[in-house]
Amino acid sequence: MRNPLTVLKRLVSDSGDARTDGGTASSGTSLLSRDSIRSAPFWLPPFLLVGLFVYGAILWNVVLSLTDFQGLGDPNYGDLDFENYVVAFDGGTPSWTDYSIDPIWNATQNTVVLMVAFAIVCLALGLLLAILVDQQIRFENTFRTIYLLPMSLSFVVTAKFWLYMYDYNTGLVNIALGAFGFGPIEIVQNPDLKLAAVAFALIWQYSGYAMVVYLAGLRAIPSSHFEAARVDGASTIRMYWRVIIPQLRTATVSALVVLVVFSLKAFDFLFSMYGGYNPGPSADILATQMVREAYGNQNWAYGSSIAVVLFLMALAVVAPYIYSQYRQGQL
Repeated sequence: MRNPLTVLKRLVSDSGDARTDGGTASSGTSLLSRDSIRSAPFWLPPFLLVGLFVYGAILWNVVLSLTDFQGLGDPNYGDLDFENYVVAFDGGTPSWTDYSIDPIWNATQNTVVLMVAFAIVCLALGLLLAILVDQQIRFENTFRTIYLLPMSLSFVVTAKFWLYMYDYNTGLVNIALGAFGFGPIEIVQNPDLKLAAVAFALIWQYSGYAMVVYLAGLRAIPSSHFEAARVDGASTIRMYWRVIIPQLRTATVSALVVLVVFSLKAFDFLFSMYGGYNPGPSADILATQMVREAYGNQNWAYGSSIAVVLFLMALAVVAPYIYSQYRQGQL
């Protein structure tokens, strides 16, 4: 009888695997290859840390959403159900006194509107800025730095900055409106303008990121494509619309995925701008409702269910992109 330890040792030590044609497969294809074991001190610790603190935390949050945990004591893992999800999508429990509003659907609608408006405008503005910077202008590096600088700011700093810009009496936005004959407008506390004010500030912060992605895509296009379009007599607008922009599909998808994820993480901005996690129905998003339910209403299980919904929204955007990259052999 062959010793199992001897067999395992041979699997680890062999530089190749036997093939049916008499050859050997590359050692890189073996799960227990010598290189993999030698490099384990480098890849195993981060693998375990990510598995525990990222995927483990996600799994624990999903399980917690199936309990009735209120934040005190220990969760009852022996009685799991989907009651929190039923409550959420059947009306939920409003965190404000306006019981005519379905909080979960209202927050979901605001989240989707913010996500779509923010992503589309950022992409359009970023593409326009990239085309302008790509014209071999003077001080190109300076302009790129200016456009990208807002992205280096945190959500908290951006919120405080735009809180000053939107101020009714001294804000530069109302001063500019007054220069054109319009009276000052209450922006931050106006229910009709709250979400638009948030979207505009986030667009200001992240349009520079879209510009950098598009600029890299433009620089990767061979100059012969531009020259061929000009030789054919195409105008500048037609050249970009018909020839150049279609070649920026990869850049568009990459920037879109990142921008969507940024929009779903706008809790810091809303918390700083409105001084808490209850900005009101007109600007409430899933992220603020999640924190409000968990910490304000001491309903951790319900807040966890909202976090799962938010995670699934992000996954619905990221997963197709990752799968597409995998199919193209880029992962």
